[in-house]
Amino acid sequence: MALVQLTGIEKVYTAGSASVPALRGVDLAIQEGSFVALMGRSGSGKSTLLSILGAMSPPTRGHVIVDDIDVYALAQERRADFRREYLGFVFQQLYLMPYLTAAANVMLPLAATRLPQRQHLGLALTALREVGLGDKADRLPCDLSGGEQQRVAIARALVNRPPIVLADEPTGCLDTETGRGIIDLFIDLKRSGLTVFMVTHDPVSAELADRVLHIQDGVLQ
Repeated sequence: MALVQLTGIEKVYTAGSASVPALRGVDLAIQEGSFVALMGRSGSGKSTLLSILGAMSPPTRGHVIVDDIDVYALAQERRADFRREYLGFVFQQLYLMPYLTAAANVMLPLAATRLPQRQHLGLALTALREVGLGDKADRLPCDLSGGEQQRVAIARALVNRPPIVLADEPTGCLDTETGRGIIDLFIDLKRSGLTVFMVTHDPVSAELADRVLHIQDGVLQ
């Protein structure tokens, strides 16, 4: 049984009387512990599919089932809980708070959990060690390289221990060598049992995934 199952996903945007189809009948099964890359041109539907996978944008038609949970059958508040419990997000734009240390940035998602405050720092330090930044917890983002900042963002995605990581162009702003280090980190996460779904324009990064998907005009190839 797949961890993630998309069935008949369609997404239509409306602007006045016009309807613009963004996704057309997407079916997709993602196995637990796999690393999947999605490629496609701008406007092909990549970001729309990622936002639907991320429980942030309901499809016009179809179902998203994660771990036997019908995601868009959940009430909005419960869907927010689902995102926190199941998903870690990594973006091309890092959204790090410049006035917070690496550890404090990583702790931000924990503010919405029921965990005792005293556990937050320990969890953040563990996540930073997992991405190779255990010795830089007290650094501000401006004191870190671009690759290190991306690793902080990945640690932030991991701190809630979600089973699924969704990454949107995570190497887009990095040089080739640094980007390869981020992909190697995703491979390590996959080997530890996490499921990684990555949107990318970079064929070199995509080739390192277990499975490469292509999308064109809203149709998954």
